Amino acid sequence: MSETPSVLASARRVVVKIGSSLLTKGGQGLDHAALARWAGQISDIRKRGCEVALVSSGAIAEGMQRLGWKKRPHGVYELQAAAAVGQMGLVEAYESCFRKFSLHTAQILLTHEDLSDRMRYLNARSTVRTLLELGAIPIINENDTVATEEIRFGDNDTLAALVTNLIEADLLVILTDQAGLHTKDPRHHADAELIKHADAGDPALEKMAGGIGTHIGSGGMITKILAAKRAARSGAHTIILSGHEEDALGRLAAGEAIGTLLRARTVTMAARKQWLANHLQVRGKLTLDDGAVNALRQNNKSLLPVGVVKVSGEFERGEVVSCMDSDGNEVARGLVNYNAAESTRILKTPSGKIESILGYVDEPELINKDNLVLL
Repeated sequence: MSETPSVLASARRVVVKIGSSLLTKGGQGLDHAALARWAGQISDIRKRGCEVALVSSGAIAEGMQRLGWKKRPHGVYELQAAAAVGQMGLVEAYESCFRKFSLHTAQILLTHEDLSDRMRYLNARSTVRTLLELGAIPIINENDTVATEEIRFGDNDTLAALVTNLIEADLLVILTDQAGLHTKDPRHHADAELIKHADAGDPALEKMAGGIGTHIGSGGMITKILAAKRAARSGAHTIILSGHEEDALGRLAAGEAIGTLLRARTVTMAARKQWLANHLQVRGKLTLDDGAVNALRQNNKSLLPVGVVKVSGEFERGEVVSCMDSDGNEVARGLVNYNAAESTRILKTPSGKIESILGYVDEPELINKDNLVLL
């Protein structure tokens, strides 16, 4: 028996992510009837006393339709233009649909910079949580109009997971065009079996996931698996299910077991360490020796320069860097106390010799344990 009913019964705050394929008719602009159905289902969840934040795709697809484009462009500026045009229609459509249920909506557009800057992160968190407390439905999307490859989230599955962490939601619901996670891609394998429940972050799940989805969207099942893993860092469970199911959200709220439940089994990170772990814009890498890796993993120690064997990338003091083991696996990430050039000069060096090499010493550690999170 699936564990889905108990997960929804205890949820007080939910993030719902709806993919492009469920909001558009094969890319032919917004499906207003579909938006109306989603608004009705979200309204029902609200009536049960559960706060709902909506992460919605569809702006670029709507913009493509309004501009008469048949294929999704690849150029950043063309995507930005399509998003700017389409966002108007998307918000207008949602506002109209939710108004019929006496619900206010609010548009929230985010870039990675909004979440990588600690102050902006806290401001976004306070704003969204206040909207939820007021009973409004925040409609959240990536700010594609200004986002570039260097600062964009890449897909709304990732954004939905980050929003889940941001507002400390109990549950992330990802609505897609598949029934859930399968052992194989059901579009190509008739013997593919639906996985009803598993642990978020299980490495075996990533091996099962296929490639990207349709030409309209930018995600795929692998992005949903990784989103569930990310959401689990704040203790949130994830349900992946087909948005083509009749009254999908209503049936979930009623306790019906549909889709795939990925349970959060890891220890919930403190809010600040969630922020560090979810930093997508890592500025550099530090390769550690085995002793340093063990010190981080087993003993919750700070990272000392003596345990670093290689410095990669260009970064400044206070930026986020990845800590890698000798096989290239990311062990941790954190806020570095020295820039790339300084870190290179003091690698493999005992902390007591930092001042003699650099002429000064800010901190004895490259990364203090309070500014470091294991992955």
